[in-house]
Amino acid sequence: MLWRKLARHASVLVATVLLGGLLSAVLMRFAPGFDVDEAQLDPRLDAASLDALRSSRAGERNILSFYFHSLERAIQGDLGMSISLQQPVSTLLRERGPLTLHLVGVGLLLSWAFAMALALSAAWLRITAYDVVSTFLSGAFLCVPAAVLALLSVLWNVPGSLAIALIVFPRVYRYARNLLEKAYGMPHIVTARAKGLSELRILFWHVVPVVAPQLLAVAGVSVSTAVGAAIPVEGLCGLAGVGQLAWQAALSRDLPLLMNITVLVTLVTLLANSGADVIVQVLRGQRA
Repeated sequence: MLWRKLARHASVLVATVLLGGLLSAVLMRFAPGFDVDEAQLDPRLDAASLDALRSSRAGERNILSFYFHSLERAIQGDLGMSISLQQPVSTLLRERGPLTLHLVGVGLLLSWAFAMALALSAAWLRITAYDVVSTFLSGAFLCVPAAVLALLSVLWNVPGSLAIALIVFPRVYRYARNLLEKAYGMPHIVTARAKGLSELRILFWHVVPVVAPQLLAVAGVSVSTAVGAAIPVEGLCGLAGVGQLAWQAALSRDLPLLMNITVLVTLVTLLANSGADVIVQVLRGQRA
């Protein structure tokens, strides 16, 4: 039964990744100005050179044919050539991936550490003023656009991973705080408090185990949030990662590069959510 669920989940994952790549290619193909190349504005080019520039993207006009040919090459390990950078897409992703992985990983660790420290301390202390201040702080960061936080990180010369952490933090905190507050209203928590158990023991022995599965689900969602935040952060901070690559690909209408980045981001997001779902199912099966 478990293997059937995993197989069904894997098939849905593959279909979603393929559909995401196709949709990104279609949106890019029908975006305004797709057939226009900035190099065509160069007055030094003659008619033959302009015709060569136009014909260089002729294979992208039939988007379905282009997409399925790209899939055939990808199966053989060829992700195509970046039009704007004139380098193999696989090389670009391999060179820039580690930086993005580092930024996203450190950003997630910082955001979760800060969010859980505030949420757990607010639930343990149960001081109204402290709860109001922490909620106001998370709400303030939630209202600030990701691009503004990226620009502030440049002005204040702080790491880009901190900007990603501040983008993810309020979403994790508010959900974790709501889960903890709901858990404290459950009957067995009231009984434990009536029996004289300390607040610290109630928190870690009776509250945290109840909210842990839901927090794992939030962890999967926070990965996709951090990956999405890496695009404006890297683009505005001048960090040579996959996020900056996606920014450049969108501006230059680089279809092969943007399509592969979309597939990669979709795959990472789905794997993070699927991994969290599998862990939650295993934990619930053990508890049952």
